[in-house]
This record gives sequence, C-alpha cells and structure tokens, in this order.
Amino acid sequence: MKHFRSTLLTFILVIIGAFLAVFAYTKFFDKPEVVTIKETQAVKYATFPSEGEMVLPDLTYAAENSVHAVVHIMTQQVRGGWSGGNPILEYFGYRYRQEPQIARGFGSGVILSSDGYIVTNNHVIEDAQKIKVVLNDKREFDAELVGTDPTTDVALLKIESEGLPYLIYGNSGDLKLGEWVLAVGNPFNLTSTVTAGIVSAMTRNLGINPDNLSIESFIQTDAAVNPGNSGGALVNQKGQLVGINTAIASRTGSYAGYSFAVPVTIVKKVVDDLKEFGEVQRALLGVNIGDVTAEIAEEYNLDKIEGVFVGGVTADGAAREAGIKEGDVIVSVGGTKVNSSAELQETVSQYRPGDDVVVVVKRSNSRKQFTVTLRNKHGDTQIVRDRTTILGAEFVEVSDREKQRFDINGGIKVIKLNKGTLRDAGIEEGFIITSVNKKAILEVTDFRRIINNARGGILVEGVYPDGEPAYFVFGIN
Repeated sequence: MKHFRSTLLTFILVIIGAFLAVFAYTKFFDKPEVVTIKETQAVKYATFPSEGEMVLPDLTYAAENSVHAVVHIMTQQVRGGWSGGNPILEYFGYRYRQEPQIARGFGSGVILSSDGYIVTNNHVIEDAQKIKVVLNDKREFDAELVGTDPTTDVALLKIESEGLPYLIYGNSGDLKLGEWVLAVGNPFNLTSTVTAGIVSAMTRNLGINPDNLSIESFIQTDAAVNPGNSGGALVNQKGQLVGINTAIASRTGSYAGYSFAVPVTIVKKVVDDLKEFGEVQRALLGVNIGDVTAEIAEEYNLDKIEGVFVGGVTADGAAREAGIKEGDVIVSVGGTKVNSSAELQETVSQYRPGDDVVVVVKRSNSRKQFTVTLRNKHGDTQIVRDRTTILGAEFVEVSDREKQRFDINGGIKVIKLNKGTLRDAGIEEGFIITSVNKKAILEVTDFRRIINNARGGILVEGVYPDGEPAYFVFGIN
C-alpha cells in the first residue's frame, strides 16, 4: 500500500508539472511567433511594393514630342578618279584611272530650329559629298554642311524649309543616375525608332576620339542604340534634348548593354559657334591634367581624394599666366565642382577664348582662387575664323563643260586669291582642285570639311585651265 501511494503521488506531480510547462510556454513563448510574422510582412511591403502600387514613368509624351524632330541622314561619297600613290611619279605623268565607286552611309540627326538647323555626329557625315535628310513625314531635302567639330564629334547641317518640328535643349547637368531617358533614331535604317533606358553613369571618357584636343564626357545609358542611331536624340521625360547618341560599347558592332551620348552642354556650345563663326571657339586652360588617385594623394600628401590633378602647365598657357602651378589640384571652374578630367574638359568647353573664369585650386591642402583668361589653341585670346576664309581663296564649282573637257568627275575652281595659305603655296587663280589628301572634291563644302578635319600636311591635286595637272603640298596648324 505504501508503495502504491508513493507511485500515485509521483504520477500526480508529473501531471501537474506537465500542465505548468504548457501554461508557461503558452504564456511566455507563443507570442513572438506572431510578432515575427508581422515583421516579415512589414518588411515585405516596405521593400517590395505590390504590383498595383508601383508607379512606372509615362514616356509617351517624350516619345511623341521627339520622334518628329529626329531625322534620317543618308550620305554619299564618290571614290575613284586619277590616282597613283606617289606624288613625284604623278608629276611625271605616271597616273592611272580608277572607276568611280559610290560609298553610302546612314545615321540620324536632330532638328534644332524651325528653319532647318540639324545637329548630328561628325562621323556620320565625314567625307560625305552628298548629304540627304529624310524627315519623319517622308519629305526629303539636300543638306548643306554648316560646319564640323571633330574634337567633340559634332556636326551642324542646314536644310531649306520652314515650320519644322524641333527639340528644345534640356540641361544634361541636371540628369540623375537612374533617371529614365529615351534614345530616338534610325537603327539599321529603321526610321523613327524609340528605345528607353536609365542613366547609368556620367562624364565617361572612353578614349575613342583620336584627336589630341578631343573632349569626351559621355552620358552612359542602357537604352538600346545600334548602327544608324548615331547623331540621334537622347531626351529626358519632358521630351527635351539632353544628348546626342554617339557610340556603343560592343564587341560585335551591335548593342550589348551600354550606349554613350555627347551631353547637350557640349552640343549647344558647338552648335552656337558653328552658326556664328563657322568653327568652334575652343577655350584652353593650358594644363596637363589627370584624375586624383590614391597614389597621387599619398605622394603629394593630399588630405582628400578630390578634384583634378595638374601634372604640368604650358609655357604660354592661361593657367600659368594666372599663377596656377604644377602639383595644384583644381576643385572648381566657374563655380562648378570638378572631380575628373572629363568633368573639367566639359566645363571649360562651354567657354570661349578671352572669357575670364574663376578657378579654385588646392595647394598644400589650402584653397586658392585664380581668375584665368582662357586662350585659344594658338595661345592668344582671339576668335578663330573659318579656315577656308583664312586660306584666302574664293571658289565656284566646275561646270559640266569643264568636267567633260578635263575628264573629271567634279571639282572647285579658284576664282579669287587673297593673301593666305593657298597663294603662299603657289596656287594660282583658275586652278581646279579635284582632290585633297586623296579625297575627291565635288563642291566647296567638301574642301571646307576636309580642311577643318585635317591635321599637319595637306596634299592638293588638280588641273590648270590649259589641262596641265599639278599638285601642291603645304602644312596647316
């Protein structure tokens, strides 16, 4: 009996303990499970809005506003004619005749005004002898080349028309990373194509422009851009022009995820200069620059990695004249902060020779302010005029009778020679220029374009009125 009572008591205590354990677990450990679920739901809805709550940008206005102002550009170049490859042998008559070959190209352009000014890339129309513009409404026009700027890969055309749709300038400096933009153009000859993407990066320097005075400060986007888009519009959500689509990063030649556009801050200045002067008024600080790296910061004991490092100053440059020295770090130009070489170049490119600009530098980790009078590529502050005017010649295109008489496809005849490079080279009035640097000349704009794009030596070939062929070689700065 005693053993039975002991066993019963033990059983009762076990039952009571079990109830106490269940009570305690329910009281103190059951509620956190509910809190955890609530917290998970709260994080889910805060981080990932439901599909109904997501707001996507409406790009229809921007597309409709821009597509009518983007044109299709078709170019033609005639290759062939007399050739020999050796000017000395050619002088003694060792020349042969090549059958003319027609090379065609295509691209895009953007109408900037109702009276027919159109901006595109220089590489779209480079070496073209005929330029045709096709509007979105299928009308076609022959275009005149107003001017080019190889350093920024921008060119300006003009067609004779009125009341055209056009894009207004936006401000590429206001673009934000992740902002939606549209690329409008004519890829693969597919007219009026619109693609969308976001701004992926700013002030990209790709090193694709071989000109030693090139300015590269591209807007990088992931909007699809393909061959034929070059010269087309990059627009913001308001339908304003913020860039000219220029290049893609690709190993195949087609779109592979990234595209690059010249910012409108550069485009507007180039266009204004070409319209007013026929040539871009390039302002120079006169410095050799590079990005500030961790190594440079350590070597020069800089307290912060910022600005643009001055690796040297030119002897007759604006920076040296103002007091800027090698080893300085430029942190702002004209009140605009600069943290890369591309940013500095883009900022300075908006000025003209003779402009005064405030430049702030760090020297021994102290800030100093200088007023710099910017200069041109010749080291002075004068406005540079169109080169064909500087060469001192006036031209007319040859007549059909002259083409037949001299057995030439085209050319331009010198009708007046003033003091200048051509007269100094020995060219006389009446001389017909048929090629420059082995490129055929069919009209005056061909001569202007090649001279504007040329660096160093120039080879001019042609024929005198008596039928005697001649060539001239001279240099150009």
